[in-house]
Amino acid sequence: MRNMMYSILSLLLLVLTGVMLEAQVILPRRLTMQEAVRLALKNNPELESSRLDAEKAHARVREAWGYTMPSIGLSGLYTQAIKKPVFYLPGTFFDKPADVSVPVEIGSTYSFNLGLSATQILFNGAVFIGVGATKVYSEAAEELYTGKRIEVVARARKSFYGVLIAREAMDLIRQSLANAEDNLKNVRLLRAQGLLSEYDELRATVGVENIRPAVIQGETNYDLALDALRNTIGLTSSEPIAVEGELAFQLYDPGILSSPESLLVGANSTLRALRLQRDVNQAFVKAERSNYLPTLVAFGNYQYQTQKNNLRISTGDFIVSSAVGLQLSLSIFQGWQTNARVDQATIEVLKTESQLVTVENNLRTALHASMGTLEQSRKRLNAQEKNVETAERGYKIVTARFLANAATQLEVNDAQLALTQARVNRIQAVYDYLVAAADLDLLLGRMPEFVKETNE
Repeated sequence: MRNMMYSILSLLLLVLTGVMLEAQVILPRRLTMQEAVRLALKNNPELESSRLDAEKAHARVREAWGYTMPSIGLSGLYTQAIKKPVFYLPGTFFDKPADVSVPVEIGSTYSFNLGLSATQILFNGAVFIGVGATKVYSEAAEELYTGKRIEVVARARKSFYGVLIAREAMDLIRQSLANAEDNLKNVRLLRAQGLLSEYDELRATVGVENIRPAVIQGETNYDLALDALRNTIGLTSSEPIAVEGELAFQLYDPGILSSPESLLVGANSTLRALRLQRDVNQAFVKAERSNYLPTLVAFGNYQYQTQKNNLRISTGDFIVSSAVGLQLSLSIFQGWQTNARVDQATIEVLKTESQLVTVENNLRTALHASMGTLEQSRKRLNAQEKNVETAERGYKIVTARFLANAATQLEVNDAQLALTQARVNRIQAVYDYLVAAADLDLLLGRMPEFVKETNE
């Protein structure tokens, strides 16, 4: 009876252990293109830094507006005289000789002073120009943030496509291995029937073994593509992921391709940010020139003060005083500092304009390259679709002829190689087209529709 109880407990322990081990199995994260892009936008540190720069720019706008508003201050002062100051009077005032000076204390032991002051800039060219400049600067920071978002999306898309093509290539080479192994089985069967020679079997065996290293390489490439995707979307290298989707051809919007250069000039975030930076630099030139102009400030103060030789103070002891006025200031000469600052700001404008021309030319070149790749890939894809169909028919025909002892092993190997190459060429054309489309979206400052839908 005791042995039976031990057996039952051991069985229960094994079952519980199995359940716990099964519970500890980590299922891979299922990733679609939309999910990969969402994670990239969420986890990218460069994007977060760009977002903080945009927030900082907004804060600078608020700061600039603050200089145009009244400045109000409240102050309080308490003083206790340890030794009062004195002034001297002739001795005749105190029935003493005239050549004697008598010190007389002035002031009180305790004094209290409460003050309220306000200033308002009525005219200052640098302040008012600075408000407009910081607003443009804020818009430039927003453009850079938008451009960084588009860049992150493009990188995530291309990494995702990299996983898809690596998986397709791995599956193709595995299929080639399976076809070669099936062919080897047929060869051995025919040789057993005396229809083929040992040489045919050797060639078929060598064909199988030649494919095995390619299978290993394809699996390695797939793992590396997964690692690259994890790094792009901000996942740890140890987190298992499973990519969903296929490397499917998606035609790029023909309406956009009809006038891409106008879209590039108007929508590229880098160009837009540079134009705004040029505007900021031009505003700085105006701000520096405004130092030649006067500054007009309105001010006012209100004071509530008293002095006594004791601390028995009431509200009736305080005296109120107030004043308002205008202050005008104009710099006459500063050692040509203003001239130098104007020249420096002007040089910055010229540098930005030169950089703008260079960047626009480079982007146009990149645009032509992306469009060329897009068109070339589309044509290659159309050709390879037909080529794959032809290669599949050829492989079926030569396999049937081989089984009928009407074709050689060399013909089978050639047909197998041609089919594999045709399929690889087709998926490579699809991959090149999709990557070129992602690059084109980046250049034109476009977000894919599925990203817009995710944000909404």
